Amino acid sequence: MATRYLYLARHGAADAFGELTDAGYEQAGLLGRRLAGLPVDAVWHSMLPRAAASARELARHLPDVPVAEAAELIDHVPYVPDADEMPRAWAGFFDGFDSGEAAAGKRTAEALVARFAKTPERTGPDSHEVLVTHAYPIAWLVRDALEAPYVRWLGLDSANTGLTVIEYRAGLPPTLVMFNDLSHLTGDLRWTGFRAAARP
Repeated sequence: MATRYLYLARHGAADAFGELTDAGYEQAGLLGRRLAGLPVDAVWHSMLPRAAASARELARHLPDVPVAEAAELIDHVPYVPDADEMPRAWAGFFDGFDSGEAAAGKRTAEALVARFAKTPERTGPDSHEVLVTHAYPIAWLVRDALEAPYVRWLGLDSANTGLTVIEYRAGLPPTLVMFNDLSHLTGDLRWTGFRAAARP
């Protein structure tokens, strides 16, 4: 069976309206240059403008690679913890989430895993796919790869265009190759997307 490599990236830095900033375009371009040496089969992105624009910008460095929207990559809360499993610091974050919203987020998370978190259904060459998405879907895929409790998606944050790689091989658990790597970015472009207090 072929091996599936998922290259997960959060979109570039965006403004309050969800549109890429100049820094976000530069981040996406630098990520595209980093990925240019890989045999990328496809670039998938969420339908939100900041992700779609990031995908188009990085794909300029991947000629002839198809770029398409994937509904499963939408920014969403994948799991709302019960009160007894919720970290105290996160309790207020979920104020206002009703059961319908929580169920919809859970369905989207399940669809995300079902579509992308598995070995390719083929023999022959390996699969290399870039997913341009948001911090929460990346956290959920990492949590799934590590078979961690559902609540552990909390606290797995990604910088803008931080690169996470997960490898799926038949008969083996997924391998988290790297998480939130920023080595393609210059110093002034690193750590956007985090609270200022979290930046080194």
